[in-house]
Amino acid sequence: MSYANPSVLTDTESVSKNISNNKINIVEVDYDPENAYKQGHISGASLIWWKRDINDPITRDIVDKKQFEELMSRCGILPENEVILYGDFNNWFAAFVFWVFKYYGHKNVKIMNGGRKKWELEKKQYTKDEPQIAKTNYIAQPPDEGLRAYLFDVRRALDKQDTVLVDVRSVKEYTGEITAPPEYPMEHAQRGGHIPHAKNIPWATAVNDADGTFKSVNELKQIYETKEVTPDKDVICYCRIGERSSHTWFVLKYLLGYPQVRNYDGSWTEWGNMIGNPVEK
Repeated sequence: MSYANPSVLTDTESVSKNISNNKINIVEVDYDPENAYKQGHISGASLIWWKRDINDPITRDIVDKKQFEELMSRCGILPENEVILYGDFNNWFAAFVFWVFKYYGHKNVKIMNGGRKKWELEKKQYTKDEPQIAKTNYIAQPPDEGLRAYLFDVRRALDKQDTVLVDVRSVKEYTGEITAPPEYPMEHAQRGGHIPHAKNIPWATAVNDADGTFKSVNELKQIYETKEVTPDKDVICYCRIGERSSHTWFVLKYLLGYPQVRNYDGSWTEWGNMIGNPVEK
C-alpha cells in the first residue's frame, strides 16, 4: 500500500540525479549548521538555519508572511518552484520548515526521505562550496490557520471527545522525568509531564532506525491506530518546541492522509510554563 500523498517524498537517488536541475530548489534545514551544512552539503543546496531563519526571536514565533517571503527570495525560490528539503536530526527541522511552507501556501514541496543520515550512509557526495543564488521576489499566500493549533485550541480540546492530542516526545519527557531531550537541553519548561489525556507516541516510532526513512503505511497505521489516533478524529500534535511534532504531523497528514491534523508549535515550552494549565505525569 502506498502513502496517501507519495508526491511529498523524494529519495536520495532522485535528488542526486537532479542536482543540476534549475527548476528544483534543494534546501538543507539544520538545527546546528556548524556541524552539518558547513561540514558539507548537497551541491547547490541553500541553507535554512532553523533558529535564525524560521523563528522570530522578538515574538518567539515562526516568521511572519513578510519574513517568509524575504527568506524564500534570499534562497532563490519562486512560488511555482519544486522545493526539496532535507536536514540534520532525522529531518525534524526539515519537517518543521515543510509545515511552514504549507502554512504559507507553497504547493510543491518535498522531504528527502532519510535526510542527511541516509545521504551519508550511501556515501553520496557533499561539497563545502556555498552556492551563488540569484535573489527572487517571492509572494506567499495568507497563512493557512487550519494547519496550526494555538494554546486556546488545546485548552478547548481537553473537553472534546472527538479530539486527540499526540505527545511525540520521549517517554521520560512525557512522564516528567526530564524536561528536555539530551540532544539539546535548552528551553526547559518550569514543569515536567504532559497535557492531560495526551497519547504518547514518540516521533521516532515512525522511522526506520537504520536510515531514518519513514516506515510503511501498514506499520504506521499499526503505530497510531492502536493508540486511538484515527482519521475520524481531530488530531493535535505537540512536543517541546514544535519540530518533532511537525514530523509526526507530516506522517499523519501526508503519509497516512488524516483529514484534520494540526501542529501545536507552542508545545510544552508554552503549556508547561503557563500559569493555570493542568499537567499530568
